Amino acid sequence: MSIRDWPASERPRERLLEQGSGSLSDAELLAIFLRTGVVGKSAVDLARHLLNQFGSLRLLLEADQETFSKQLGLGPAKFAQLQAAQEMSRRHLAERVREKSALENPQAVREYLKSMLRHEPHEVFGCLFLDSRHQVLAFEVLFRGSIDNTSVHPRQVVKRALAHNAAALILCHNHPSGNTDPSQADRMLTKRLQKALDLIDVRVLDHFIIGDGNPLSMAEYGWM
Repeated sequence: MSIRDWPASERPRERLLEQGSGSLSDAELLAIFLRTGVVGKSAVDLARHLLNQFGSLRLLLEADQETFSKQLGLGPAKFAQLQAAQEMSRRHLAERVREKSALENPQAVREYLKSMLRHEPHEVFGCLFLDSRHQVLAFEVLFRGSIDNTSVHPRQVVKRALAHNAAALILCHNHPSGNTDPSQADRMLTKRLQKALDLIDVRVLDHFIIGDGNPLSMAEYGWM
């Protein structure tokens, strides 16, 4: 049966407009993105099949072009649409972060940093540079490492802070495993960077670890 033949209250698009996007399952959201199914499968059936093939919605969203495009019902055009949608989401989050002081908008900062780093297959270290009012000046990825560690050089962090004339910054890195618990090396690195940046009067406000769920704030746990 085509989705057009379903009762209006059960159609994903109508439910989204009536109840909001949060009321839909992963498969229903993906079905709206797909728009159409294939022979023998409605858009919802196809979405369920794809989620089963990839293992999760996140893994589907993070798939490379070759892996994504060879799946049933997908292709380069759908891959391009998906990348455009994700980039619009990142830019929207970046605008939200810039609206207020980072300290006034902590959840927006978390969401933005997660959107920038969670999809990375290897460990990545970045900085959110802030002015004296803690407004965002820029975000930069400074180091890329192996699957489980990154070689971070304090001198380079100091150099980029000076280049942005930053008064404060927020550190962040991802754990590709999804586990946000900080390692002893993470905590030692944070201390090293704090000491280096203290020399140029730049405050380190927090260090977020990005993984599954909400990013972990080292400042909230008193580890800074």
